[in-house]
This record gives sequence, C-alpha cells and structure tokens, in this order.
Amino acid sequence: MPNPLREIWHDPALPYVESRRACQSRACYKAHAHPTFSIGAVDAGYSRFSGAGAGQVRLTPGTLVLVPAQRVHACNPEPGQAWSYQMLHLDAGWLRQLRLEAGLAAGEPDAPARITRSPALYRQFCALNQLLFSPAPALEKETALVGFIGDHDFSRYPTLPAAPALAPSLLSQLIECVEQLSLGELSLNGLARQAGLGRYQFIRAFTTATGMTPHAWLLNARVNHARELLRQGQGLAEVAYQLGFADQSHFQRVFKAHAGVTPGAYRSAPVAGKPATP
Repeated sequence: MPNPLREIWHDPALPYVESRRACQSRACYKAHAHPTFSIGAVDAGYSRFSGAGAGQVRLTPGTLVLVPAQRVHACNPEPGQAWSYQMLHLDAGWLRQLRLEAGLAAGEPDAPARITRSPALYRQFCALNQLLFSPAPALEKETALVGFIGDHDFSRYPTLPAAPALAPSLLSQLIECVEQLSLGELSLNGLARQAGLGRYQFIRAFTTATGMTPHAWLLNARVNHARELLRQGQGLAEVAYQLGFADQSHFQRVFKAHAGVTPGAYRSAPVAGKPATP
C-alpha cells in the first residue's frame, strides 16, 4: 500500500494564500470552518462532503468544491478507503478586495459551498496549484492566482466581458515601465494602479494587447537583452546578476524555455567568420 504523502506550500511574499496536497490519505476530519475561502479538488478516490446544503454529497475524481469563509463543512474518504486531494486557502479580506476591484459581489460568509464537476475548471485549478508548488517567482504565481479567481467568478456568465482596452500611449508607458523594472521590483498592484484598473482587469487588458502577461513580457525582454550580452562575450553569472535573476540556475531555466538552448550553448555557438567562444 502506498505511503500517504502530504505537502503544504506557503510563501511570505504571498501571505494571503496557502495550499496543500495529500495523496492516498485516510485522515478524517470533524465538521469545521475556516476563516479563509477554500477550494478543494478530488484527484483520486471518493469522498463524502457536507456543507453544500442538506445531507452529504459523494465527490468523484475531478470534482471541485468552493467553500466560503466560516462555512461549516467536512470532507472525508469513504469508509475504509484512501483518497487524494488538493486544497487552496485564500484570505477572505484579500479575496473580497479582489472581487470588488473586478466589479463582482464580494460574497457572503457562511453561504453554502458550491460543487462543480467541470473538467476544464479542474485542469485549470491543477495547473495553478502545480505552479504554486513550483520554484516560479512570486509575481508569476500572483498573476496566475488573480487570473484564475477572476476567470472563475466571471465563468458564471455565458461569456467573459470584453477586456478593457489600453490606449496605445498608455500601453507604451506600461511596457516601458515593465522593461525598466527589475524582476524583484515588478508589482502587479503598481502596474494596475498606473493603468487605472483592478488587478484582474489589468492582467486581461495587458495580455489582450500584447499576447503576454506583464511577468511573461518582462522575462521575454530580459532574455532578449541576455542574448545581446552573451553575444558580447559576457559571462553567465555576470549576465544573470545584471538582469536581476535570483541565481544562475533560474536564469538558465528561463533562457532555455525561451531560446531552446542553455545560455552557455548560445554563448559558445560559432558566429560566421569567427571561432566559437571558448
């Protein structure tokens, strides 16, 4: 029988979110409530959930449960069985502000939990949680989280409202600002304020206008600059430091994801009429 695996992720840079994953768990919980808004996903096995109304609901793999803050609930594996699940906890105040920014109802504490069996939503949630547990930068995680929450709230309607349009002059200012900031300085809050939008609307507007999130744009700009510096013969550690990457391994991962080769291989590639860089 596989040993149960439990993981908890949190980051001081993102104090309003915590996530956990459990694999082959047989742990059972009494009815309880959280001060946070919680999203649970069943990955394998079957469980019984109470908190969505009268009685219990049988949850199957691929099911998501959205539990408002202070809602009493319980979710446990079927008797004698193990199950695997994910659970995301969001600070209620942070979520309330995010919803108000997006023009959504803030949501009432202790409202009944909602259950969804949408395969697409389950896949999106799994991708988000995998990103949270990864070594990706905090801004990339924040952007993905804000986007997921906004998209989920809007998904109640037949279609998403059109993304706000960014005037060409404002878009140019935002791009210039993004490219001038260091990786550690880029702030979703600051850029959204500069654009006069909420965080979710800003992400959608910028992505619609450029095809990239602000963080992805910054990384792309850094990689393009790195190409120039590497062609000039600068060392990998020097380039990584100059462009604000956390360390050389982070720089190598990002560069290879964009260029298809490591920065070392790119730097040493022969140039027509010149010998390869030693």
